[in-house]
Amino acid sequence: MTTATATQIDVRTLECTDRHALIFSTFGRLSPGTALELINDHDPAPLRNVFQAQYPGKFGWEYLEKGPSAWRVAITKLGEAKSNGSCCGSCGGQ
Repeated sequence: MTTATATQIDVRTLECTDRHALIFSTFGRLSPGTALELINDHDPAPLRNVFQAQYPGKFGWEYLEKGPSAWRVAITKLGEAKSNGSCCGSCGGQ
């Protein structure tokens, strides 16, 4: 899949409670066909499950690096991604 990376965010220095809010707000601002590159200190596989619940069929997920000290994932916006209305709870519903 060829996509343009719009934004790179490194959440390794953020509190866990702040990570999802930043990731989802950044994803929401992407143009279709662009990606954010997420850098994390662990495998963000659980985050993928949240994306599947909130944006089914509206994102692509590609590992760019798989640890051991950093995981990098390109999360691509596939069309206009509107949340299905459910909230993962990490951002307080914002």
